[in-house]
Amino acid sequence: MSKGQQTREAVLEAALAAASTSGLSAVSIGELARTVGMSKSGLFAHFESKENLQLEVLRTAVAHFIADVVAPALRKPRGEARVRALFENWFAWSSNAALPGGCLFIAAASELDDQPGPVRDYLVASQRDWLGTLSQAVRIAVDEGEFRKDVDAEQLAHDLYSILLAYHHFSRLLQMPAARERAFRSFEQLMESARATGQKTGSAPSSRGSKPRPRR
Repeated sequence: MSKGQQTREAVLEAALAAASTSGLSAVSIGELARTVGMSKSGLFAHFESKENLQLEVLRTAVAHFIADVVAPALRKPRGEARVRALFENWFAWSSNAALPGGCLFIAAASELDDQPGPVRDYLVASQRDWLGTLSQAVRIAVDEGEFRKDVDAEQLAHDLYSILLAYHHFSRLLQMPAARERAFRSFEQLMESARATGQKTGSAPSSRGSKPRPRR
């Protein structure tokens, strides 16, 4: 990797952490240059505009998400174990120390929902892809006979997504101590409602003491 590429990656990691707490709109080339100790002109040469910088921050977040959440889950057995891994990995990723403000996608969704443009379009596409991944994992669990045949995969993906949205709100805004425990309880209830008759209960994810997944 060239020095220029190393510099660019370091800048994007700093921008990602800043965006998770302050929002994408607060990440400007000038502010980021001060944070990483570069000249504004030097940083501008890497990104050329604030919009390009925001797009690259989101692309960096998606790349980390795939590496930390999706790829490890896809190595799990087809069925409930894979659905469970997607949820657990996602939950751990949203609590990663590299994202002090929590899940960037949730923060960016509130920020960009009424702001049309390339940045919003990219965020929407990435979240539709994620919902598609969740839905496909559910469909596979149905095909494997672990979930009921009448399970609505899109509805279950919607409900899984909603759990983390609620957790983000209850834990960060309302600072409810029981937010994590309630989120996992909701997840287990979803799995129980989807599970085919005769299937054994899956191993419940621990709601206490779990450590953030290290960044790859």
